[in-house]
Amino acid sequence: MTETVPEARGVMVAPEARGTVAIEATGLVAGYGGREVLQDLSITLRAGEGLCLIGHNGAGKSTLLRVLFGLHRPAAGQIRVFGEVLPRHVPAALGAAGVALVPEGRGVFPDLTVEEIFGLALWSAGVDKVEGARRVEDVLDLLPRIKEFRRRRAGTLSGGQQQMVSIARALLTRPRALLLDEPSIGLAPKLFQDLMEPIARLRQERGVAILLVEQNLREAFAVSDRVIVMRSGRFIFEGTPADLSDHTKLMELF
Repeated sequence: MTETVPEARGVMVAPEARGTVAIEATGLVAGYGGREVLQDLSITLRAGEGLCLIGHNGAGKSTLLRVLFGLHRPAAGQIRVFGEVLPRHVPAALGAAGVALVPEGRGVFPDLTVEEIFGLALWSAGVDKVEGARRVEDVLDLLPRIKEFRRRRAGTLSGGQQQMVSIARALLTRPRALLLDEPSIGLAPKLFQDLMEPIARLRQERGVAILLVEQNLREAFAVSDRVIVMRSGRFIFEGTPADLSDHTKLMELF
């Protein structure tokens, strides 16, 4: 899975970032309690690229994202982030290196207001108040509907509103690579489409690399240059969204 792919279509990538590899993992092996989930996987995500990872439930997609973001330690393999092997591959180091994760299930603190969640994220990233205020305004420009409920507790919000908050929290770190794990879960198709629009803008305007685990294939493919199909801990197909426009071919892979 490491052959050269074309630069992301229609994406404005800064000249100094052209050809940059955002995340490169080789030979990943990982599992739980002695059960192997990832079997010698290698994957490359480039600057400005949209990469969609699909597959049946239990294929290992979420485990792969957890390993890439330092939430689960692999038994074998190496991960480079923007060309470097981090001294400690843990979420704090990944965040400092420019990688952010939007986890499955949103993961917002129900008793905190949206503004408190933002404040906690900025504090955790070591961002001062002046810069933090700038980043909040930048995120609210990208996701303006949050302004309507920014002072409400997250536990009172709808699923779609919580997902907006989860995405906004990740964007406060100004990531160069964004990992999203099943962001459409529990959302109406139109709402998910509205959420993906600012993600597409991030790629087009800022060259943010996107690795998306998703089952809503139509919307996911719309923001992707490349698709990888995963089955039982292995990659079984790599191509473009156009390669899977034939529904029969897609069903064969699942």
